[in-house]
Amino acid sequence: MTKKYKNALVIGAGAFGTSIASVLSNNFEKVVLKVRSEDVYEAIKNGENSVYLPGLPIPSNLIPALEWSEVDELVGDDISIMVSGLPTAGIESFYKKNLDRFAKYFEKDIPMVSLSKGIDPVTLELADDLFYELFPFKKELFTFLSGPSFAKEIMQEQITLATLAGRSRKIVRNVMDMLDSPYFKCMGSYDVKGVLLGGALKNVIAIAGGIIEGLGFNHNTRAAMITRGITEMLRFGQVYNARPETFYGLSGMGDLILTTTGGLSRNKMFGLEIAKGRKAQEIIDSQRTVVEGYKTAKAAHLVSEKYEIRARIFNGVYQVLYEDLSPKEVIREMMNVPTKFELE
Repeated sequence: MTKKYKNALVIGAGAFGTSIASVLSNNFEKVVLKVRSEDVYEAIKNGENSVYLPGLPIPSNLIPALEWSEVDELVGDDISIMVSGLPTAGIESFYKKNLDRFAKYFEKDIPMVSLSKGIDPVTLELADDLFYELFPFKKELFTFLSGPSFAKEIMQEQITLATLAGRSRKIVRNVMDMLDSPYFKCMGSYDVKGVLLGGALKNVIAIAGGIIEGLGFNHNTRAAMITRGITEMLRFGQVYNARPETFYGLSGMGDLILTTTGGLSRNKMFGLEIAKGRKAQEIIDSQRTVVEGYKTAKAAHLVSEKYEIRARIFNGVYQVLYEDLSPKEVIREMMNVPTKFELE
């Protein structure tokens, strides 16, 4: 079947980066995955990212590259789209190191899709801030993807809807077309901050969801937590001038429901381990996959302090992860708070 586009470049071959590369393979002749680790490189060459997505075959037109020289040999700068699958904490160091290369790509007006879902715990910046500071003259080329989407289910071609936010209607529409497939669709948005906040903050609530499930609480408790979690997320949105309606869409409520209830959520699994009595750093050190909610919990706590945001769930997760408080004690303290009218 003839492909609509020629070459795509994906930076980072973790689970989500690989799954989006797989989506692009429907429309592109060649999708190059720039990988960091030799074991991932060899695995993809053998037709499966067995490190992050074991048992799921990848399309034959996904080609790994360990060195930039391989990228240049495979596609040069004849690229129609770039995807950044790096965690938020890795954006600044990677793109500073490769600043000249990406500046040349952007000079050719190649759009970028960022998959990062987090808040930098040092600068308290979101992915758009980090990219805009590095490439201030090409802000319109950046788009940001978020929504209820497990990488494994994307690879299995389960029907998935996500939100794609950006500054330029033309760029967002072009990228939506490049990502469009029978099982993967994007809805466009101009609310970059709202989409990024939803994608970042829901990971913290997902950790809370894992903790309460691990402690034996059930549906009533989870429903209460999701509902109050959205309320707290909206308060963060006010600080960042995000649109309230974004938090009730795919990248807000949709993603929150998925990650707090689905069994494939890394953040929820992390919370389940915390409920067993394991220490946060011990869990982080024992696995290769990134738990974005861990660092975002610290960032959200710092933001709530700086801007005086009432965020009991977010601060409770912070206390458990960083101050070593017992989850049961934190929940007990929350339930001792005087009752108020719901919208207060």
